[in-house]
Amino acid sequence: MQNFPDQSQFKISLLIVLGSLLLLCACTPKSKIEPHAGYGSNPVLPAPNKELLPTVNIAPAIGWSNNAKPTAGQGLLVKVFANQLQHPRWLYVLPNGDVLVAETNAPSRSKRSFSLSGWVAAKVMKKAGAGVPSPDRIILLRDTNNDGEADKRTIFLEGLHSPFGMALIGETLYVANADAILAFTYHEGDEVINSVGTKLIDLPSGINHHWTKNIMPSEDGTKLYVTVGSNSNVAEKGLDIEVDRAAIWQVDVKTGTHQLYATGLRNPNGMAWEPTKKALWTVVNERDELGHDLVPDYLTSVKEGGFYGWPYSYYGQYVDERVTPQQPALVSKAIVPDYALGAHTASLGLAYSSDNALPSYLQNGMIVSQHGSWNRKPLSGYKVIFIPFVNGMAAGQPVNVLTDFVNQTGKANGRPVGVVIDQQGALLVADDVGNTIWRVIGK
Repeated sequence: MQNFPDQSQFKISLLIVLGSLLLLCACTPKSKIEPHAGYGSNPVLPAPNKELLPTVNIAPAIGWSNNAKPTAGQGLLVKVFANQLQHPRWLYVLPNGDVLVAETNAPSRSKRSFSLSGWVAAKVMKKAGAGVPSPDRIILLRDTNNDGEADKRTIFLEGLHSPFGMALIGETLYVANADAILAFTYHEGDEVINSVGTKLIDLPSGINHHWTKNIMPSEDGTKLYVTVGSNSNVAEKGLDIEVDRAAIWQVDVKTGTHQLYATGLRNPNGMAWEPTKKALWTVVNERDELGHDLVPDYLTSVKEGGFYGWPYSYYGQYVDERVTPQQPALVSKAIVPDYALGAHTASLGLAYSSDNALPSYLQNGMIVSQHGSWNRKPLSGYKVIFIPFVNGMAAGQPVNVLTDFVNQTGKANGRPVGVVIDQQGALLVADDVGNTIWRVIGK
């Protein structure tokens, strides 16, 4: 534990710890989840409300019991594709229909120096169901009889380091660890990969305020797009630890060289290609401690060379006065996101929906998983939604696909993360708290 230089600093820090404990204990378990506040193409943003201490209000994770499951939207059925997994977070469907599941969590924090914010974050993570050691492996699931349930599973890859994104180009499977992208030889039908893999490129790691790294190939397979989140809330630890972060990288798969494709994206996660305009889209987790209704997470198309505000501004040119010195010239270029997804919803998964086994009202748009808030009253997120698209752009209000991950007592039976469309056109949803992969189809 660090040494405090004087008694006053120690007392202030002790008050912060006690205040954080009180906030942790004062979570409101019966907080209702707000339906559609702060969503849409032109959200009305309230004035910032700076918090002395961060709000802590999370649905404690308990998992599913007695065959309970989330509630499916209109005309939908949901069933278990696979369960009894270990913290499944991200999904990838191979050409033969096999489903890869990254069983993963944040890298170990045991070697980090003590900090009050880190201590509070660890408490929040544990309460949210994310305080377990990372399994550091990828599981392969196979539905051999096409009945909508995985009846075969193998440990496909292990010994990884907080793996997340996966992408197959030809016979090379790329896996994004928290600190590097690895390449493995894959042949269709392989159930296990025993090779160590070849490093394509190192990725920013270190403190890892945001550790997840997602990847997606370009249409021609020559590039990988990589999401790299920031190392802080609003650069409060300085910009030296933010080099090449809060960005989407473009990596050449032949040379392993990279360039920054877009910047100012605090924590981008899911990515998808929109087929009409061939545009790259992503979902981004925005900053905290400006109030319950700021700042909205968002879904946006990503422009090459574009700057999206972080840390200096949010949602375009709304200046964040906590960040000094400011960069007015840079802020003036900040791109306004296309679609707000509600404040603190932790929108993570993203998949484009078209020509599949879902009802017609869920065609031609983006499916977004919202892992759920930990610092907002009432709760927000904790569901899977669909954003309709018209002419290649988000339009209209979100439609619920899966809800009721939080039960009537305010506890989280599950929290959705990765989303993909499987080979039969059904939607698969990774639930890291419920340790389940849900499969959604039309009735």
